[in-house]
Amino acid sequence: EVFIGIDNGVTGSIGIITPEQILYIPTPTITVQDYTKRKKTINRINFNITKFILARACDRKTMVLLERPMINPDRFNQSIIAARAYEATLIIVEELGISHDWIDSRKWQKLFFPEEIIGTGTKMLKLYSNSVGKRLFPDVDIGNLDDYDGLLIAEYCRRLYG
Repeated sequence: EVFIGIDNGVTGSIGIITPEQILYIPTPTITVQDYTKRKKTINRINFNITKFILARACDRKTMVLLERPMINPDRFNQSIIAARAYEATLIIVEELGISHDWIDSRKWQKLFFPEEIIGTGTKMLKLYSNSVGKRLFPDVDIGNLDDYDGLLIAEYCRRLYG
């Protein structure tokens, strides 16, 4: 069986747990010009590379757990970016015909983090993500990623569906 956890967003990550290996990679993105009136660039999910990675991982029974996007009217631009990334990733998972479910960040965090930490803000959550991730996956090098969220979601998926 293969268990995949996807930390949603263009700064997110993909954790893949198989009986043979554990993979942890940043979500593949591309930088493109925005399609609004102002001239600026945005990061988007690299559809082809993400689809290639997920297709290669799914050579047997697979379950994907996809984190719901952060939608907050006070953070409109970030919410749009998160929703766009979520939709692109969901389309890939559906096109590949992979079994999948959704999870709120607080739900998977409850399994790994102390109750009083959940909802405290990004800095503390990243600190605990790194602490728990290093303990559970000491051989995994996260490279430039700043937390283990995708891999912790994959582990939650393994415990729930395995």
